[in-house]
Amino acid sequence: MTLRPLTLILLCLLISKSISSAEISGWLNWRGPNQNGTSDETHLPDTWKPGAANQLWKYELNGAGAPVIANGKLYIFGYGQFGDDPAQDVQETLLCLNAHTGEKIWEKHFPDYISDVVYNRYGIGSPVIDPQTGNIYLQTSNGRCAAFTPDGKALWETSLIEKLARLTFPNGRTGSPAVFENLVIFHCVTANWGSTGPARDRFYAFDKITGELIWYSTPGVRPVDSSFSMPVFGNLGDQAVFYAGTGCGNIVCVNARTGEPVWRFQLSQGGVNSQVLLYGHDKLIALHGKENTDASSKGRLVCLNIPTEYPSEHLILDKEAELWRNDDHIGFTSSPILVTDRVYTTNFTGELICVNATNGKTLWQKKQAPDQIHASPTYGDGKIYAPWFEGSFLITKPSDQKAQILSHTDIKSADGSGVKCLAAPTIWAGKVYLSTRDGLYCFGNKDGKFQTNKKPPVENPHGPVSQLQIVPAEFAITPGSTQEFKVWGLNQSGQRIKLLNENLNWKKFIPPTAKVKATLDATLDPKTGSITAAPNAQMSAGALKVTFGEISATTRGRIHAGPGYHENFETIPLTQEFAGEKVNFPPLAWLGARIKWHVLEKDGSQVIANRLDNVLFQRSMNFFGDPELKNYTLSAEVMTDGNRRIKSTVGLVNQRYLITLVGNQNLLEVTSNHERLKDSVKFPIKANTWYHLKTYVHSHEDGSGEVRAKAWPKGSAEPSEWTLKTPVKRVHPKGAPGIFAFSPQSQKRVYLDELTLSKSPNP
Repeated sequence: MTLRPLTLILLCLLISKSISSAEISGWLNWRGPNQNGTSDETHLPDTWKPGAANQLWKYELNGAGAPVIANGKLYIFGYGQFGDDPAQDVQETLLCLNAHTGEKIWEKHFPDYISDVVYNRYGIGSPVIDPQTGNIYLQTSNGRCAAFTPDGKALWETSLIEKLARLTFPNGRTGSPAVFENLVIFHCVTANWGSTGPARDRFYAFDKITGELIWYSTPGVRPVDSSFSMPVFGNLGDQAVFYAGTGCGNIVCVNARTGEPVWRFQLSQGGVNSQVLLYGHDKLIALHGKENTDASSKGRLVCLNIPTEYPSEHLILDKEAELWRNDDHIGFTSSPILVTDRVYTTNFTGELICVNATNGKTLWQKKQAPDQIHASPTYGDGKIYAPWFEGSFLITKPSDQKAQILSHTDIKSADGSGVKCLAAPTIWAGKVYLSTRDGLYCFGNKDGKFQTNKKPPVENPHGPVSQLQIVPAEFAITPGSTQEFKVWGLNQSGQRIKLLNENLNWKKFIPPTAKVKATLDATLDPKTGSITAAPNAQMSAGALKVTFGEISATTRGRIHAGPGYHENFETIPLTQEFAGEKVNFPPLAWLGARIKWHVLEKDGSQVIANRLDNVLFQRSMNFFGDPELKNYTLSAEVMTDGNRRIKSTVGLVNQRYLITLVGNQNLLEVTSNHERLKDSVKFPIKANTWYHLKTYVHSHEDGSGEVRAKAWPKGSAEPSEWTLKTPVKRVHPKGAPGIFAFSPQSQKRVYLDELTLSKSPNP
């Protein structure tokens, strides 16, 4: 059950009262207080070498993201081995340190699950601090979004991979969330359901206190890459907006309060990861490192003339928006900094470059290192602090004529090899903090004082209610539960005016553009908007609409599959045609399945098969149940197409473990992340032969557990013993059920039928 609206109102009032007097100061996000990688502090160090007199401390941590600091507490994201097992004990961690002394205050560990992130790509990203409460927000490499108080108390957590079908990538690119007013905004690629089923680069805004989804936005087109560009906030007319790069190669502008896409500009053929720079009130500077849209060359620094008034419809800016362009730059993931009218970038080929921001002319470029990946420079006290990928760190005093190097050091590990630097330095209280794969260094002035952040003016929202905002903007409930909503009245600028409780009219709603005309199998109260799914409610999906006077808004949701769910696909009419076959789409409430699977006829019955028309989806994982489920048995009939030499992999996801029949290797295999947990037994798999696959995750009281699986040919008796029992030191305590397919190079299909979810586990 969700909280009653009155309880939520009281909670929000108490929180608002407690945070109104809060004084949070520091380096609250990885780009600093000016959103452009610069600090206003003075008396910062001119030189540094590891172990030098001005080094205040070092903390051993494998980090790739910049630390953030508030009121003397430092928070940093990294990873390490927390135990004896070099595989299962490797976990990402959020660490809280005393920013003055480096003493640990608390830490949180995050084991990976069902991602394809490779070992040395963990911990790429930074937390962000809310300037009102001091709360900390983080997105881990596999899409776990978590919120903590400054004392380390968990506020809320959501699994984007299981709730919104977030995609993971081997490079582990995650980036940082962003906080704006009452929101925390996350950036990722998802392939969700319904209108958000196609894979797109999206932004999701959650209530920073409760974790409820406020809005979601799809401002770009089909992505070709992931992106971890963080929003940069500004004003456009009377609206608050943000600007960011996306995985589809666009620079986008989005309404920060409502998620409405405002405009986009195609900058690159690939993903744009670098942070943009706002230059004055009408210009934006952006950098990329992929192939250009109008040339075969890679990389470019550009300055755009951007709209100064909020448009009445979504705009696509064309080439005429370019004020200037500079081709000296290839910045795949490093971000530029802006100091008055000068832009400084670290190029992919290891050069520090100075550009005149008014006309785009290069003033100088200085070779400082062999190459650059991820790490961005930071500016303060007239100096540029620049870490480089291979482990060098330079402090440079720039002028319009030259780059004067004040300090150059090569950071070495114990074996003498270079230590990789992937994060931007952080500046706070006369100190510089440098995160490396070998540890976090702090150097500078021990007794330095922090210059208090500039506080934005306090606004008192006013005006008539002109638009509505339903919270949550998307929901999912289990059979036997109820979802309740809050409806906020917003003014023309998207600011919250009041919570509406009367004169609301709710109804189930089918959008005119919906390709599947469906409603929720649940009872709706037309006055309060609460929707209740009976214990025997069928898995379903649909939208709801609320009207207040002349204005309206919609939300949408799903009813999860619960224990007792059985799907044999026989009731789905094959009304579509694809590649000469009669097909139809999977159940609407399955996450991300519409563009990856088809229901079709096979061997005299209707089954589900993965689609082979897009190589991007040769690996497909799709969920249909509640992420809070545990202690369930999931089984299905499975088959792979192919021959003796080429077969695919087919399987099930049970409680964040992937249990598969690996056709090409003739294995029954259990994994979570392949480098964290992988166990298998030989199992002969014949192509075009049906097998039963049955899975269960058993938990022990001490937190350990065992993943169990059995497989046998269809038509034969079920084995009395489990074919595979995989012990786990720290078992995942819960997780959504799902299906899995991997067809290398999209060559051979897999098939599933008779999918059954049961609450009666085997002993």
